[in-house]
Amino acid sequence: QVQLLESGGGLVQAGGSLTLSCVLSGDTFTRYTMAWFRQTPGKEREIIAAVSWASNSTYYTDSVKGRFAISRDNAEYTSSLRIYTLKPEDTAVYYCAAAPWQRIGPGITSYNFWGQGTQVTVSS
Repeated sequence: QVQLLESGGGLVQAGGSLTLSCVLSGDTFTRYTMAWFRQTPGKEREIIAAVSWASNSTYYTDSVKGRFAISRDNAEYTSSLRIYTLKPEDTAVYYCAAAPWQRIGPGITSYNFWGQGTQVTVSS
């Protein structure tokens, strides 16, 4: 059974940087696309970044381009989200997601497996 576990959230000062990590377990054979979502109270969950298995394709939503960097290590079955120049509006619960052979692009938000989320709070 596939499981995802996020870590790295916390309280961070505006302007700082933070790295979130996600570990996938339960299936070391399938080539999963991995993605990061975030959600704040009163808003729908939104996809912010995605990366293909071979890291030859990435996607970023417009609001995070230039500040967020997604990467993965297939030997460890992990995905990382590096966030630069944190802003108060980045405050949200961040979720890791995975789907087998999922295409990457605008509007592609269907993922099979989800982590429980990690809270990121940016102080102003």
